[in-house]
Amino acid sequence: MTRFQSVWQRYRPLAAFAVIFLSIAFLTRLALLFATGDEVAQAAMGWPRIFAVGFGYDLLALIYLSCPLVLWLWWMPKRWLASRPGRVLHLLIGWGMVALLLFVAVAEWVFWEEFQTRFNFIAVDYLVYTTEVLGNIRESYPVGWILTLLAAGSASIMLVARHYWRSDDQHTTFLSRTVVAACWFALTAVSAWLVSGDMKDLGRNQYADELSGNGIYQFFAAYRSSSLDYNRFYRTLSREAAYAELRRSLDTPDAHFINDDPYNITRDIVSAAPERRLNVVLISIESLSASYSGSYGRPDTLTPELDKLTDQSLVFSKLYASGTRTVRGLEALALSVPPTPGESIVKRPGNEGLFSLAEVFNAKGYVSEFLYGGYGAFDNMNYFFGQNGYRVADRSDIPVDGIHHANIWGVADEDLYSLALTEFDRLNGTTTPFFAHIRTTSNHRPYTFPEGRVDRPQGERNSAVAYTDWAIGDFLRRARAKPWFDDTLFVITADHCASSGGIAQLPVFRYHIPMWIFAPKHIQPARVDRMMAQIDIGPTVLGLLGFNYQSQFYGADLFQLPAGRERALIGNYQRLGYLRNDQLIELAPHRQVRSVRPDFEENRPQPDIALDPQLTIQAISYYQTASDRFRNGLMRVQSSLASHSAANADATDKP
Repeated sequence: MTRFQSVWQRYRPLAAFAVIFLSIAFLTRLALLFATGDEVAQAAMGWPRIFAVGFGYDLLALIYLSCPLVLWLWWMPKRWLASRPGRVLHLLIGWGMVALLLFVAVAEWVFWEEFQTRFNFIAVDYLVYTTEVLGNIRESYPVGWILTLLAAGSASIMLVARHYWRSDDQHTTFLSRTVVAACWFALTAVSAWLVSGDMKDLGRNQYADELSGNGIYQFFAAYRSSSLDYNRFYRTLSREAAYAELRRSLDTPDAHFINDDPYNITRDIVSAAPERRLNVVLISIESLSASYSGSYGRPDTLTPELDKLTDQSLVFSKLYASGTRTVRGLEALALSVPPTPGESIVKRPGNEGLFSLAEVFNAKGYVSEFLYGGYGAFDNMNYFFGQNGYRVADRSDIPVDGIHHANIWGVADEDLYSLALTEFDRLNGTTTPFFAHIRTTSNHRPYTFPEGRVDRPQGERNSAVAYTDWAIGDFLRRARAKPWFDDTLFVITADHCASSGGIAQLPVFRYHIPMWIFAPKHIQPARVDRMMAQIDIGPTVLGLLGFNYQSQFYGADLFQLPAGRERALIGNYQRLGYLRNDQLIELAPHRQVRSVRPDFEENRPQPDIALDPQLTIQAISYYQTASDRFRNGLMRVQSSLASHSAANADATDKP
């Protein structure tokens, strides 16, 4: 037997694993492609590009994932390899690896169904909160049957491949085995150095870009890039130019900068209207897309209760969420800052004592609360709100006999509203006005709710939307009987839309969310058809109350923003968008900048258009300064009192 044949016999299971891995990866991609339908028909080169590029990423994932198997085959002594216990253990290892591949394939299908992407930073985040995520899976899918089928499927595959999985070795030397292992790990290092997960992204069809990747590879790529430094990865201006442009963007008729420090954005907001010390209840509803509501054009409305409010409310028809996850909505509503790249500020270290909406209300003598139907340790919510001016109450504050229904994400919305009503009654008894941010959970998979509320089946998204709407109607009916109702401003909006994926990199129509501002005794009903960013909600509410205050917010009171200056800021963790004048400026890693024509209505390609230099500068200034201010502690409550002229050195790249 030649040396090559001997080494081949030793590492033969590696070839068997490669065939199994590549076959499962191919079938997974094919299944996801069929699930996507004709949405990839307009992709550049279509299917050939998806499978050719995808095969390359599959090979990369194979190289990485095979490293433990290479180590095992390198280390395993010949005598142990030939023994019966060694062969059994070797076969069990193969069964486990195949079972893992099948499990990942099923997980990818579920993930694609929810997010229309391969594994990304959301999957990485979910590993941190295993209780909620595993509980959600258990409540949403027949886990026992799935695991049984996976175990049987992997056993069947190993039965067929058992001959090729056998590692026979009588003649290799330790040196020859070491050479193979060393070459494999060298290939792994070179691959990690030369290839990145975004090389597949042409940006013309997001579905095609995602399908061209490999879920396992994308997962580890997302893990490596969980923290993105703006100045390192994105197009920048000089620091002076970025802040100068930002100050111009933040200059509104009701705002006056407190000094001439070029790096200080603190303004005195002076209202022309008299101050109204109304209670404020801000409800951010889980995943409530505007497209669910008859008030926003849906013929078979899922929100009849909210639709009843339309003729009595300020209704904002062109409001766009900051991101595609709850933490981005919470960040926008509490801090009024753009969605900086990487992780949300809600979950980042150093997020204590920031200038928040609660700080403004607290300075006016209000009590500010954050009320959540789940356990607030999830997504770091309790810590973030507790450290930024809010009193926090969550599921643990609801008595057991006060819960009609609960799933892994939280109690039914009606039970959360009962907690809120109890809190508001208590606060009203102290004659102290209150500001409360209520965050719901029922409109989330597994989409379960108390029986008898809506005539729809359990476990479906549309049913959960209908229940969420019912619960709001029930809450307002109960609130009307309270002595504080007439002097309360209700703000009802969403944290983000129900779906996030699309053909475009930043599909604008996926960010469209509703908002009703309801206070029959104080707010004149109207439909507001101006574009609005989620970061504008807080300042607009403060403007309706006639508050004078100092602001570090990036958002503006929409009613004070001069016509033509409307804009929205949207993002998806890596790609940052600036929406203005029917253009979307997109900032991406590797200092990429492009401009596209946004589609506000449907899931269609967003064609490239010529970059507008001024809009590009505005986009960069918003995101660069937001990242700079958080990194350097300038978002803190007391930062407005200091001069920041001597902060970081200038970044010199120009758009």
